[in-house]
Amino acid sequence: MSRVHTVVDSPYGPLTLVADDGVLCGLYMTGQRHRPPEESFGDRAEDGPFPEVVRQLEAYFTGASDRFDLPLSLAGTPFQRRVWEALREIPYGRTVSYGELADRIGSPGASRAVGLANGKNPIGIIVPCHRVIGSTGSLTGYGGGLDRKRRLLAFERAGERLF
Repeated sequence: MSRVHTVVDSPYGPLTLVADDGVLCGLYMTGQRHRPPEESFGDRAEDGPFPEVVRQLEAYFTGASDRFDLPLSLAGTPFQRRVWEALREIPYGRTVSYGELADRIGSPGASRAVGLANGKNPIGIIVPCHRVIGSTGSLTGYGGGLDRKRRLLAFERAGERLF
């Protein structure tokens, strides 16, 4: 198999899902910072490896599920992968600061590096980089835009249904 993609609707605009050898390796929002070029997404495949991803996203957006159980291919540096794995441990509806996340991965004082890795997360929403905030509680940076981050956090806190 090779790299393929599809585009699905969401309450946050179209989401581009990308799979490599049948495993999800990207979930990108329109206008997302660090979004790879379209030509790197591979051929468009409406079915392919995506039905379970779509099912779990719909369950998340309707409030029927607060977790994802999908195989993921997270390509990045060892440090980035540590950060992205730690993001998956942040409970639904909760937030942590960049400094707290740096402590959790055993790199105290690396909050800036954690922020950079967080911003390059290739699988937004499923790997919940939106749950990381500034030390003062401010909504600092988000590759998908601060409005989306605000809306995702409000959705998770309120448990409201989006679909």
